[in-house]
Amino acid sequence: MRQLAGCAIRRYTRAAVNSVLSGIYVAFSGKSSVKLCKIRLSDGSLRVASMLESEVRLLDLTQIDQCHSLMDILNSSDPFGLARFLLRPNAVAYPLTAITVLAPIDDQEVWAAGVTYKRSQIARMEESESAASHYDRVYTADRPELFFKATPHRVSGPGQPLRVRSDSRWSVPEPEFTLVAGPGGRIVGYTIGNDMSARDIEGENPLYLPQAKFYRQCAGLGPCVLLAEQSLEPDDVEISLQIRRGGAAVFSGATKLSQMKRTPEELIGWLFRENDLPRGAFLMTGTGIVPDDSFTLEHDDEVSISISGIGTLTNPIVKDVA
Repeated sequence: MRQLAGCAIRRYTRAAVNSVLSGIYVAFSGKSSVKLCKIRLSDGSLRVASMLESEVRLLDLTQIDQCHSLMDILNSSDPFGLARFLLRPNAVAYPLTAITVLAPIDDQEVWAAGVTYKRSQIARMEESESAASHYDRVYTADRPELFFKATPHRVSGPGQPLRVRSDSRWSVPEPEFTLVAGPGGRIVGYTIGNDMSARDIEGENPLYLPQAKFYRQCAGLGPCVLLAEQSLEPDDVEISLQIRRGGAAVFSGATKLSQMKRTPEELIGWLFRENDLPRGAFLMTGTGIVPDDSFTLEHDDEVSISISGIGTLTNPIVKDVA
């Protein structure tokens, strides 16, 4: 039995294995980037696929022992090489219109960082007069603000609803560049995150932050994981947000990853310090786009977050009557 990326190869040809080990690109149309996603087919079955512009191509996980999910690929020693091996030249393709794209999460925890952009520092100081100095200091402190954001069942994928708490009068989406890390703390990919936030609840008392951030349908992830084959150029990564109401745009904004005060490696380093994450983790890295204080999300709004190189995550907003 041969080994590839920490998994045992069950079915393979010598030529296929050699093509992976020698770094030859196969079945990716010459593109160096690999985007992986979880999908549901029309028969209800769940699969892992590579995402292209208008279609997905199924990965054949039957070739590998002990690799049964997207998480298994991400947590392997070489996610990029393993993904290329699992995508066969004759892989079955489906148009995006024929499948349902799910959140790219299995059993990982979701964490988030706060006050990593100057705009976020200002907004947090404005929403909480009594704790303004705390938010001011955490922006410049060595230790970042990190908090637990969601378990997998609280995460919504593309097209699935995100929730505004019924007891919140002032809630906003927070578009965030999101890191995907393996169990050892290595950054293996990137995705789009939406850190739903009840600003009035947190602003009333910073000790209410878990209630402002952590509840059902409180986090969005997707549509895919862009594998971290090479280092990023932060100034080339644009993050944009658009909120639509009744078919019309009511808010839009954009920022660059280069505006983030801390580096991805720094934030992941703090997350894994004295912390065991045996399934890996998603880490939302904070937001640099905050709507004006007069804005709040309403039931039936539509939130779209786009990040260059990854794609767009769109979710409808729901809110129950208090």
